Amino acid sequence: MGTLMQASNQWMSRPADERYCSLTEMQEHFKVVRDESQAFVTANKRITLAPTGVKEMVVEIEGAPFSDPVAPTHHAFGQLAQLVGAPAGYLRNLPAPIAADAVNYGLKFHRPIDDVGILTRHNGDHVLRAATGPRYGRIWNADVVTALVDRFGDGVTGPWKVPGEFGKDVVVTKDNTTLYASDKDMFVFLADEKRRIEIPNRRDGKTGALARGFFMWNSETGDKTFGLGTFLFDFVCMNRIVWGAEHYEEVTIRHTASAPEKFLERMQPALTAMAEASDQPIRDTIAAAQQKKLADDLDDFLAKRFGRKMVAPLKAIHEAEEARPIESLWDVSTAATAYARSIPNSDKRVEVEREAGKVLKLAA
Repeated sequence: MGTLMQASNQWMSRPADERYCSLTEMQEHFKVVRDESQAFVTANKRITLAPTGVKEMVVEIEGAPFSDPVAPTHHAFGQLAQLVGAPAGYLRNLPAPIAADAVNYGLKFHRPIDDVGILTRHNGDHVLRAATGPRYGRIWNADVVTALVDRFGDGVTGPWKVPGEFGKDVVVTKDNTTLYASDKDMFVFLADEKRRIEIPNRRDGKTGALARGFFMWNSETGDKTFGLGTFLFDFVCMNRIVWGAEHYEEVTIRHTASAPEKFLERMQPALTAMAEASDQPIRDTIAAAQQKKLADDLDDFLAKRFGRKMVAPLKAIHEAEEARPIESLWDVSTAATAYARSIPNSDKRVEVEREAGKVLKLAA
């Protein structure tokens, strides 16, 4: 068993204007943002930064579908700096005229002619939200949240909703919500804490009841991938830490040209299955994995799936957390999930977590 800190990290860092009390509120926000946004491709040499103060500057785009200059967000300025190979942090500390000259030189002379994907927003103010590659596959936050609303409702009244505190329902406020969004990204954490899954012999021969939960995140500005992480857990505390987490599985979609189609083909069916499916298949898989005892070749079994170097660490972490050696497929999956928490590299961690999920399926 372990803890998941992703939602807690969001809870600790998000200001009030990035917190939402329902999926429908978030949906309305993103619909407005999408309606007010314009996306197009232009050449880097048509982009010019113009200082408007000591630290302020705007971006003028020749041939854009609008005439007004746009003010870059913190994130978008960083992307422009990256386009010309300049350190954004250093440029932000320079007077705006000097920083603008440096970026303009890079865009017009140092960098060869290239296309840039531009995303702006116009709601009285004119804002540059993103400067990405021309084939950036944008998955709109509005589409993501609409898919969630279609499957789970408002996220506060149905079976799947903002998690309570220590298993008890709470009135969702900005102080305890798990629905977050900024001008560059979004994050959602929903859980089904009522229809718990009974797991025989979870620990010390005692039955345990686990809830289901998932994280979903996205960025339509190039800040991060789209991702879905599913897991079982005991409870969520007031600081939105997930305690007693088991069998975390994660799937991500990079924002390549085919990303919108992949979202439609892979993630939406997954959401529907999660919302509508019976928990019996999960119960059956866990029960079979607990009953599937491993023979004397445990070391070879672990080595073939996780590598020879991980055999001893996996056995040790299971002994430490469960107070007994690995005996079944369930134990192997539990050990791998626990070990994955200690891996700082996200790609390697996800690789181990996926293998842990595959081990469970061997019992089917």
